Amino acid sequence: MMKKAFGLVAVLALLATAAFAQEQPQAPKPAPPPPIKTHLKVGDKAPDLKLVGVDGKTVELKKLKGKSNVVLAFYPKAFTGG
Repeated sequence: MMKKAFGLVAVLALLATAAFAQEQPQAPKPAPPPPIKTHLKVGDKAPDLKLVGVDGKTVELKKLKGKSNVVLAFYPKAFTGG
C-alpha cells in the first residue's frame, strides 16, 4: 500500500511539474541593436574630443597628445560615473 501511495504522489508531482513548465510563456527575445554608423575605420586616429570628466573638468584629447597614454571608455546608458 505504501509503495502505491508513493508511486501515485511521484506521478502527480511529475504531472504538476510538466503542466507548470508548459504554462510559463516564453518572453520574446529582444531584437539586436542596430549597427553603429561611423566614418571611422579600425586604425584611424581618434578625432579631437572635448569632454567633461567625472571631476567636472573639461579634457581635450589634443592637449594630452604626446604626454601620456589615453584610454577612452564609453558606457552609454550604463548610469555609471566612469
